[in-house]
Amino acid sequence: MGNGKASGACEDVPDAGTRLATHRRILEPAAHALNTEHTSIGHDYVPPHNPCSHCRLRADTLARGACAPGDACLVVDSGRQIDRFLARNREYAESCLDDPFWERRAIAARWAPAEAAMRLIGDHDETVRRAVASRLSGEALLRMAKDSDREVRVTVASRLPPAELERLMHDPDYAVRLQVARRLPHGRLPRMADDPDPVVRKEVARRLPAFALARMARDTEAEIRAIVAARMLPDDAARMLADPDWTVRAAAVAQAPLDALLAVLHDPEPDVRLLAAERLATPDTPDLRTPS
Repeated sequence: MGNGKASGACEDVPDAGTRLATHRRILEPAAHALNTEHTSIGHDYVPPHNPCSHCRLRADTLARGACAPGDACLVVDSGRQIDRFLARNREYAESCLDDPFWERRAIAARWAPAEAAMRLIGDHDETVRRAVASRLSGEALLRMAKDSDREVRVTVASRLPPAELERLMHDPDYAVRLQVARRLPHGRLPRMADDPDPVVRKEVARRLPAFALARMARDTEAEIRAIVAARMLPDDAARMLADPDWTVRAAAVAQAPLDALLAVLHDPEPDVRLLAAERLATPDTPDLRTPS
């Protein structure tokens, strides 16, 4: 495996540029049978009769029980079977990185050595590049932070060291920035409090330390302000009791100091009044509704 050569499967003999084509011509009868000539009984796959008779792996992986038609096969164009084959026979993965079938390349990138998979960083298929991003680290992974496919960049954002995530903080796609907001260190998270997408700001509101939430108290989205109010320091939450949206006021009731709840006993929203009354009536809570 060290020199990238595997006996059979995606490579044949001497020339790396012709091994795969030569081998696939030899395997063609078996591949054609596996891919097209089968019958189905309900959802059960019935493999063709003797589908491996023309496969040169029959004396190797088949003889060792490391592959099986309809279950784990490198030749058939089935992602499930290719994945099972390479999981059992990783020595064949590197030789499949240049396969013409995109799914075989993508699966091979997951099982081949990471340094070998790196050569597919610029593959024309985004699924292959996603698989490559899931294997890389360091500078190689950073190179993929500007990939044209958002799912590739999401994968990069999920794997970069936290100290490097700021590179993707202003990515044009909200899904990438959301992954950044989920992993960014708390000390740098306030910089995302004004993100243009409410989904990202919602994640920021969930993760910001309580003492830093006041900066999001005037967010344009009531749902975000409600998350903020439910996590704020008590004095900050008391100010949220005057929010124009009743769901925000209801969330603030749980955090605000008890003496601040007296004002919302006359809130126009019945649910807010009820929550305040229930909290004031909690056992061992001093009755603040009437002067002593």
